[in-house]
Amino acid sequence: MLNQEPTVLITGASTGIGFSVARAYLNRGANLVLNSRDHSRLEAAHDELGRPENAVLVSGDVSDRTIGRQMVAAATESFGGVDVLVNNAGIFAPKPFLEVEEEDLDRYYATNLKGTYFTSQAVIPAMQVRGGGAIVNVGTVLVNHAIGGLPVSAPMASKGAIHALTLQLAAEFGKDNIRVNTVAPGIIRTPIHARNGIENVDDLADLSLLHRVGEGSEAAEAILHLASSKFTTGVTHPIDGGHIAGHHLA
Repeated sequence: MLNQEPTVLITGASTGIGFSVARAYLNRGANLVLNSRDHSRLEAAHDELGRPENAVLVSGDVSDRTIGRQMVAAATESFGGVDVLVNNAGIFAPKPFLEVEEEDLDRYYATNLKGTYFTSQAVIPAMQVRGGGAIVNVGTVLVNHAIGGLPVSAPMASKGAIHALTLQLAAEFGKDNIRVNTVAPGIIRTPIHARNGIENVDDLADLSLLHRVGEGSEAAEAILHLASSKFTTGVTHPIDGGHIAGHHLA
């Protein structure tokens, strides 16, 4: 199963942006270690990708620090090491600030922040052995451009922590040739919108200067670019069609 292509670990790979990243890397011949907390969804995604032999599945919730270690072990055993980590696993839903309970904060910090933190913690020693690597975290454009009618204080706090973590890891491990960056998606066509009660995501097109929503393949394109850019680290790159750059007049 071992080949000379890069080995890429992707969390939250069964749907949405994570699945698009998996497909894009697979089309480039990369070795993959794919994660989702739902094993049946992960198997279905593997089927949709054509059950490639150079893709290994590790199911489990990334807030459990042993899952990242299992992914690294699978990558090392099957492909000889780790080159890229895409920390995509995350949850996001609106809830008014005054209604947020402690368990809401715990849930977002567990999946979004701890999942990113622990998986990176598992991967970085393997990248140090390899002589370098790239980590791409998935944040949100809302950290820099909040919307009054979208009450997402709890998930946005956890995503903001990811943006800060990116800067610190870039500083701490630059000497090891490990590059750490964040992509900050705007409105991307993924299943999360339907789960949050948005029946037609295209109704949100006015949030973009390009007057459309983004596609998963476009988010994947940006992630692959950051992962392959050899002299880019500590950057938060928006994928938002101009959401934070400006607005149309009503």
